[in-house]
Amino acid sequence: MAQQATPARTARLGRAIGPEPTSVSGVVLLLPPGEEVSDRRPSPLRAAASVHGLGRRLARAGRDEGLATHVVHYRYRGWNGSDAHPAADASWAADEAVRRYGDVPVCLAGPGMGGRAALRAGGHEAVTSVLALAPWLPEEDVAGTPEPVRQLAGRRVLIVHGTNDRRTDPELSFRLAERAKKANREVCRFEVHADGHGLHQYRDEVHSLAEDFVIGTLFGRSFSRPVTDAFAAPPPLGLRMPLAAGFGRSLRR
Repeated sequence: MAQQATPARTARLGRAIGPEPTSVSGVVLLLPPGEEVSDRRPSPLRAAASVHGLGRRLARAGRDEGLATHVVHYRYRGWNGSDAHPAADASWAADEAVRRYGDVPVCLAGPGMGGRAALRAGGHEAVTSVLALAPWLPEEDVAGTPEPVRQLAGRRVLIVHGTNDRRTDPELSFRLAERAKKANREVCRFEVHADGHGLHQYRDEVHSLAEDFVIGTLFGRSFSRPVTDAFAAPPPLGLRMPLAAGFGRSLRR
């Protein structure tokens, strides 16, 4: 008996979080965290759970604007070196968003490895903004090729990192933001004092900041004053902006 070929793995978009608007005007693609190396298929439930709180917040905030929010389900759990599987899947997801919804702006958003995937795939022509939460980045190697940033030109980029992150060095995201800022003024970075990799201690503030950024970049709403100041400030000030406790309780737009 002839051996059947193993079906090729494919990425997919999860169902829209919350009620899907009848007319979609913008899309957020949520990119879950993962592992450095793994050929295993990710658990759909675990992937969705890792970004569902942020997704619900964004879907609720953008409902009246026509925002569709989807989790991207990767083919592989790992980044896997030069294959950069999650970044390739993020680019596929942006293509899929355009196929489904037409010429609408797309924001790539993710924590950890998902943040790196968002930054790497940010050059997709449909992507207008990138949100990276405590992005997992490789240790810098003087002899190696640095993490690319030129693809981020013309996009608005927000990086958020806890100063007590023990899993991924916050200085790596600062240095990446510093390089990206040289090619693109629309880059800012917030530091969450004393918070760790999961940004749990100030979750409400982080989600408020994400909402402010995403709704502003996708739908042309004005940013809160701290975000406006962060974009305008020269390095290093705009790349080490402190996220104030209580941010979001009285946003002025």
